[in-house]
Amino acid sequence: MSIENRTDIQNVLSQMRAMKLQSQAQAEMIRQDQPSVTEVGGPQKPTSFSDLMVNALDSVNELQQESGRLSTALERGDESVSLTQTMIASQKASVAFQAVSEVRNKLVNAYETIMNMPV
Repeated sequence: MSIENRTDIQNVLSQMRAMKLQSQAQAEMIRQDQPSVTEVGGPQKPTSFSDLMVNALDSVNELQQESGRLSTALERGDESVSLTQTMIASQKASVAFQAVSEVRNKLVNAYETIMNMPV
């Protein structure tokens, strides 16, 4: 039995092709909606490392606050908050904090390495 004779495979292939065309059309619409460099007033200045770190720390802080709010709501018996939501928020905050801690450790290690280099 060849692939050409299998209607189920042909149906799946046609669905995959349709999904591909749909995603390409959506990507093209997104590209058209984004302003060009001249529309926003010239090239953007590069983001500094300190800005990236501040944004990362703010994101971690927001995740931890959201986790705390959900935990408190769950403890109070708020029925709009599920245990699943609370645990997912807690894990997101934990993973984000661990990632920031690892970045901090790598930065401290790099700083110590540079400071120990002979001049």
